[in-house]
Amino acid sequence: MLLSLTLATFAQSRKSVAILGDSYSTFEGYNRPEDNIMWYFQKCDTTRTDVKSVDQTWWHKFVKENGYKLECNNSFSGATICNTGYRKEDYSDRSFVTRMKNLGSPDMILIFGGTNDSWAKSPVGEYKYENWTDKDLYSFRPAMAYMLKTMKEYYPNTEIYFMLNANLSDQIDESAKQICKHYDIPLIELVDIDCKRSHPTVKGMESIARQVTGFIRK
Repeated sequence: MLLSLTLATFAQSRKSVAILGDSYSTFEGYNRPEDNIMWYFQKCDTTRTDVKSVDQTWWHKFVKENGYKLECNNSFSGATICNTGYRKEDYSDRSFVTRMKNLGSPDMILIFGGTNDSWAKSPVGEYKYENWTDKDLYSFRPAMAYMLKTMKEYYPNTEIYFMLNANLSDQIDESAKQICKHYDIPLIELVDIDCKRSHPTVKGMESIARQVTGFIRK
């Protein structure tokens, strides 16, 4: 009986983690909502990736190796932070600002975004930290500022980190750093990610998990 209570107490005390991401953080069967578009699948297409199982993803490794528990992974392949996606299409059905409130009640949130804003050449816009309009959210800078401010208010007493991918445009890099600094959100600047078809391989996933763990432990 005592052992059962101890195990239950330990399970309840473990820190819960939520992921708000794009294709780098997807894996079939583990994302919510389930109809989010994936890049990584349980039946591995070796022309795309060598990632064959969920325990090879960066976020699963991070959660497992640090003794955390997964609250929610809301990742959507191709998603931009702002509402402007590839070919200037309206991505308000999948953008980070649309999905940011659907993460449950985590102790920690890892936001891994900005990659598609850079690749899709979404409008960068101007720095804006209040009085956002719907139009503002179609540009990266005001949308990211709106996202971070809203998330800090919506998830009080929650650790929030922003993960910045390697090899993005200078504008996205500098903008993300400036906006995170404004809202006092720790920024994890990733380097040296091994990729295939622009997406992390098993080696790349291990590198991401190692860098995130090192930053947070420090």
